[in-house]
Amino acid sequence: MLEVRPPVRLRHSYSARCRLVGLMLSGLSPQAASMACGMSRSTAYRLLRRYHQQGWAGLVDRPPVARHCPHRLSFEAEAQIVALRRQTGWGPRALSAALGRPASTIWRVLKRHDCSRAQRMPRPVAQRYEYAAVGDMVHLDIKRLGRFHQVGKRVLGDGVHRSRRAGWSYAHVAIDDHSRHAHVQLRSSEGVNDCVAFTRAVINDYAQRGTPIHRILTDNGNCYRSHAFAALLRSHDIRHIRTRPHHPQTNGKAEAFIRILQREWAYGLIYQTSIHRAKALPGWLRWYNNHRPHGALAGQPPISRVSHAARSYS
Repeated sequence: MLEVRPPVRLRHSYSARCRLVGLMLSGLSPQAASMACGMSRSTAYRLLRRYHQQGWAGLVDRPPVARHCPHRLSFEAEAQIVALRRQTGWGPRALSAALGRPASTIWRVLKRHDCSRAQRMPRPVAQRYEYAAVGDMVHLDIKRLGRFHQVGKRVLGDGVHRSRRAGWSYAHVAIDDHSRHAHVQLRSSEGVNDCVAFTRAVINDYAQRGTPIHRILTDNGNCYRSHAFAALLRSHDIRHIRTRPHHPQTNGKAEAFIRILQREWAYGLIYQTSIHRAKALPGWLRWYNNHRPHGALAGQPPISRVSHAARSYS
């Protein structure tokens, strides 16, 4: 009669080990019990020894960690690595050069002592704000985008530059602080003339809707510090506010919108050329302003607040 053995994946489970030991305790020899359970005789002796030492608890799964590792560093050597790491903040490569040990060994020591990652200072609590009405504050920023004549390395993933010297296009961005309503224009430069022309178009659009702009927030770029830009804001009685140096989070709403712009328009689809990408911008911008749910607006699109503000103003 053909002997039926348990599947290999269950042969050494906890229940199978208990069954093996139970057969030996009932009187079967280790060889007969191991054959009945599909295990080796040495496994039967080992499990029986574990049962006599610890009882049934000795048959539970054990982590596959060696009890003795002759190549492991001594406690003093590991303490030296950890102390130097905490004193200098160096990584495994720098510690390897200083201590003359392999970087992989030093990384394992740091990992074992839970200090493989650099300690970072906690970020300050973000000071979130939102102006009460459309036009009270408009954020301006510029994002540089590379032109291309054919599908490039971002899509193909081969690292080959196929549109060398194609130049750049500049996305001039304006986003309202209250409604998150956005204006975007692609221009050939980030110079004063293009910056002033875009800002003038944004000011006129807000005025036509009946929600004039009262404040504009920008970074400290050259075009925003120009006399022409200042004269434009003075002529419309708009207060100019600049971000603190090295604090881009002050203009966080524009930065967040630029990330959305890149993710969903610039890099969200595959375009044959940058011209095709530019043609897709107006349609995407209409969808963003009129239909896209916004997390800061309780799932409503920006046009919901713009329409309400226009009705309230009139």
